[in-house]
Amino acid sequence: MDSRTAPVAHTPHIPRVALIAAGALLAFTLLAVGAVRLSGVEVREPDAAAVAIRALRFEDMPDGGVAVYDARDGSLIDTVTGESGFFRGTMRGFARERKRAGGGSGQPFELIARADGRLTLHDPVTRRVVDLEAFGPVNAGVFARLLAPSRPAN
Repeated sequence: MDSRTAPVAHTPHIPRVALIAAGALLAFTLLAVGAVRLSGVEVREPDAAAVAIRALRFEDMPDGGVAVYDARDGSLIDTVTGESGFFRGTMRGFARERKRAGGGSGQPFELIARADGRLTLHDPVTRRVVDLEAFGPVNAGVFARLLAPSRPAN
């Protein structure tokens, strides 16, 4: 085989100006995000008025379920059993944040139905808010049922 006919491997050539522009854009983006975060400016859309608020307490049960209580009167609202992955994952995240902030389980969480149809879960200890509808109607429905009036004890 002759060296004049051998295939030549080509490496793609990216223009230096394009690499510099991409790096500058990335640096600008990181600096802008950092500046907004450090400034404390709220970038979320303001929450709509609350149409219903329910203070909730959650307790782990010996069988692995989670008992949900109305924090105002202590009545049992529901018992979450089985997988309930979204519910458990959400509450695990809230518990982790609360523990990191040095808070205990005594302070209730607030489940808030808003005038615009959104449903949010708020932790007064950490001030963390999760917009539950962002995870889809089925997942939000897991929490929405906790707004219903308590069922009478059998």
